[in-house]
Amino acid sequence: MTASLRTPDTASPAHDEARRALQAVRAEVGKAVVGQDAAVTGLVIALLCQGHVLLEGVPGVAKTLLVRSLAAALDLDTKRVQFTPDLMPGDVTGSLIYDARTAEFSFREGPVFTNLLLADEINRTPPKTQAALLEAMEERQVTVDGSPRALPFPFVVAATQNPLEFEGTYPLPEAQLDRFLLKLILPMPSRDEEIAVLRRHAEGFDPRRLADAGVRPVAGRAQIEAGRAAVRAITVTPEVLGYIADVVRATRTAPALSVGVSPRGATALLSAARAWAWLSGRSYVSPDDVKALVRPVLRHRVRLRPESELEGVSTDAVIDSVLASVVVPR
Repeated sequence: MTASLRTPDTASPAHDEARRALQAVRAEVGKAVVGQDAAVTGLVIALLCQGHVLLEGVPGVAKTLLVRSLAAALDLDTKRVQFTPDLMPGDVTGSLIYDARTAEFSFREGPVFTNLLLADEINRTPPKTQAALLEAMEERQVTVDGSPRALPFPFVVAATQNPLEFEGTYPLPEAQLDRFLLKLILPMPSRDEEIAVLRRHAEGFDPRRLADAGVRPVAGRAQIEAGRAAVRAITVTPEVLGYIADVVRATRTAPALSVGVSPRGATALLSAARAWAWLSGRSYVSPDDVKALVRPVLRHRVRLRPESELEGVSTDAVIDSVLASVVVPR
């Protein structure tokens, strides 16, 4: 029998109930959002892994509606920040406010104090404000005037960026990109999906009124916490660990890439594959689980060489090529 690496088995009826509840989230969000099942699953995986998600898509593909609907289905608090060139760090994290009546400073919480933060068009704000999120994303806290302040549980950043607009944008630095567990591409809808969207609007659907669409809480903090405990107990064999390491290491020598995936990316791939295996009803991680998460976990952690970009090579195509070059364990 092959040896395995795992934490003690914590399977329980509570974990089974949590999986059913979190699986139901996708159908619940589908009452308001058409055709973005993969993005919903990615956001649930991020919640289970204490990670963050970068959503990329053209305007109008329901990025904001997706996050609002997910928060409603999970009974979580959500806030939205529109990132602009004049946004200051304190506008995100909060700041000290002087009270003339008491002659004292008091802390006013910024929108980062929420469960699901929608950072809209994050690449439209200068690096100084982008950096204000780094501590929040990594440490689940913000420091103001030397005092750390813990963020609520759970805390996930869902940041959006538009792939077509370059003027007036500030590319995210590698250090911040590496903090995102997943980069999800929201595609244009198919013809049938677009007709379904039009039908809903013709019948009176208002995206600003989710309650009217029937979106209701089907899971919450307890199920997220139970799910996290169950994910930590998922079996990972040494062969699968070696497979993840080989995939990541292969990106560092890929001719089309100037920057490969760091060890943080390897641990992110492991965490995401574990969460996907658990959501799929398995107690172990298979190579197919790793393959399913390779693109969203790695696509923002590598950099194409200039000549590869000029040739029109896509990051996903390079990742697929790297994956095909690595021997899959049996």
